[in-house]
Amino acid sequence: MTQSAFVSSDDIRSMFSAAMSAMYRNEVPAYGTLMELVAKVNDETLAADRKLKERLEETDSLDRISEERHGAIRLGTPAELAMMRRVFAVMGMYPVGYYDLSTAGVPVHSTAFRPVGDASLKKNPFRVFTSLLRLDLIADEKLRVEAEATLATRQIFTRGAIELTEKAEKQGGLDRTDAERFVSEALETFRWHDKARVSAEMYDRLHAAHRLIADVVSFKGPHINHLTPRTLDIDLVQARMPDYGIAPKAVVEGPPTRKCAILLRQTSFKALNEPVLFEGEAGEWKEGSHTARFGEIEQRGIALTPKGRALYDDLLNASRKIVRPAADGSNAAEYEKALAEAFVPFPDTWEAIRAEGLGYFAYSLTEKGRKAKADASATLDSLIADGLVQFDPIVYEDFLPVSAAGIFQSNLGDDATQDFVASPNQQRFETDLGAKVLNEFDHYAGIEQASIDYCRRALSALQAAE
Repeated sequence: MTQSAFVSSDDIRSMFSAAMSAMYRNEVPAYGTLMELVAKVNDETLAADRKLKERLEETDSLDRISEERHGAIRLGTPAELAMMRRVFAVMGMYPVGYYDLSTAGVPVHSTAFRPVGDASLKKNPFRVFTSLLRLDLIADEKLRVEAEATLATRQIFTRGAIELTEKAEKQGGLDRTDAERFVSEALETFRWHDKARVSAEMYDRLHAAHRLIADVVSFKGPHINHLTPRTLDIDLVQARMPDYGIAPKAVVEGPPTRKCAILLRQTSFKALNEPVLFEGEAGEWKEGSHTARFGEIEQRGIALTPKGRALYDDLLNASRKIVRPAADGSNAAEYEKALAEAFVPFPDTWEAIRAEGLGYFAYSLTEKGRKAKADASATLDSLIADGLVQFDPIVYEDFLPVSAAGIFQSNLGDDATQDFVASPNQQRFETDLGAKVLNEFDHYAGIEQASIDYCRRALSALQAAE
């Protein structure tokens, strides 16, 4: 079969993202309500800020806003993680970054599967934050052995999904018929199942160890626990959620409200308490409940350099030494005040962020630059000062461990926080994954440098044409 007969990985990802969204909207009706709210806020924001809309159009970034989603799943075994990597690769999604959430009381470590090329991100920037349960962090040895045995007996992928993944690997892609079937088969891994694979008694013991452990071990597969649309004004969404019958979490995770958004801000509505069935000793089904799935919204800002990220981490830690947000929201106002005050030292103009080397930018020629006969070897600053080159913030496509843990905890319940020994183990994670994760800083630096090189090549071509 020729390569031209294959459906592109970008198109397969778009098909899968749309199918996932439709499935989740059907399973969690509040997600549909959330989508309506976010769409309305985005439309209002763009109507009120013409410059923002024009710049998004000029950088070919406007259409991706409404298409943007990220989901999250939690896997139980290294084998599940390794196979999930192969499934996502068919969709053009690759592991970026390593996140250790044990430092925040959540017994998992994670990566984000996502597209990495600029064209692929603009086509469809679907991401899945994927966590692997750290069974080694369960203190109760008997429970740890039982959990491991339970996970060993499940198969989260359909036979069709495995066969089509192998076929795509062998022949370098899938045709339209196979691509459509692949999407259908892969979707089954993420579907909600209301029948638990453990007894109510074992569920309670897993739950007591940590609610997330119960969520991973007790069910047939890693049901998608949220899908996240991207908003251009998360504070407005947060304020309006109650008007739509949605109860938001107490505080927005991440940096404070700013003119120049940095990294990632996230909020969510509380997880649903859903009916489930547990198998009894005589084979009968007993009614129970489980809390896992919720709705989340995100607002993305500029990707920060190592220097910028170190400053962000320092300021966030400084604010939390003053006030750490309570899970029940009782000190939300005090925390938000402390956060805003702590971040005063972080510059809030694109010019200052660039000048201080805190963020990554994409450079392009201005209209004047596309016509000028300029010295391509001149310094970048002088080209900018002369109005020949302009810069736009590079969107942060990844995640924040503290924010992810904050979202997890707020939806696991006020009493869900446990202490685990901080134990990052990227080497073990990559061994289980079967691949190295991409370093996000290297990736953003490469995008920035490529844009600079492009500007210089274009200016050199103009010089040569004289």
